[in-house]
Amino acid sequence: MTDFRCSVASRDDEEPMAGTAPTDTELLLVEHAGSWGRQAVAESRLPEAVRDHLAGLADVRVQLVRRHGGGAGTGTRVFHARATGSGFEVRTGVLGGPEDLLDLDVERDLASYDGALWLVCTNGRRDRCCAEIGRPIAAALAEKWPEATWETTHLGGHRFSGTLLALPSGHTLGRLDATSSVEACAALERGEVPLEHSRGRAGLTESGQVRELHVLAGGDPDVELVEVPVAPRRASCGDLVEKPRTRWEPRPG
Repeated sequence: MTDFRCSVASRDDEEPMAGTAPTDTELLLVEHAGSWGRQAVAESRLPEAVRDHLAGLADVRVQLVRRHGGGAGTGTRVFHARATGSGFEVRTGVLGGPEDLLDLDVERDLASYDGALWLVCTNGRRDRCCAEIGRPIAAALAEKWPEATWETTHLGGHRFSGTLLALPSGHTLGRLDATSSVEACAALERGEVPLEHSRGRAGLTESGQVRELHVLAGGDPDVELVEVPVAPRRASCGDLVEKPRTRWEPRPG
């Protein structure tokens, strides 16, 4: 347990990243600068009524966010993102406090937001790779894009650390470091997709992500994608359980 790193094992195993981005079509990002537990929202210091409310939101992925370095402004910054055909529609606002989440009306209380957001997973309580690799990434991005950069609690796939979700595009990246993350985000700003780091576009199904990446790489859009089981392996630094896995393989139609 002490020396194992899930991100190193995944990289050495050449595990494909395509199709591993979040499939959620609606996200709610809540600023909370306090310490994060493994189950970040449930174990946070948010008021109990707020935690219960967030846990009861159907079909919404709730994540906590904070600025690198732990600072927080006045009020509670909230971002809401809803998937569209080409990415996400993002809205934002600053609430008076977390209790205002209880009667939040996205359309009424939040304004359209068209800037970039770089959401870097840094929750070490969830997986040590996220903290060890993610925090230097957040520092590097915050130096260049201080307003766009946020640390976040869990993007899934910590074995692909460092991981990052870019909004509004939805592109989800993995196996980043401090240098490659800046290069990858600069590419996204130019409208390019850094395929060597791409896990897929959030909001799409797994197969949809794989197909899109296949096409972006110059492949046939009509290719048949087959989900193939592979040997189980550990997917986390803090969990000895070996989980079943699959990989997507393109096959000629």
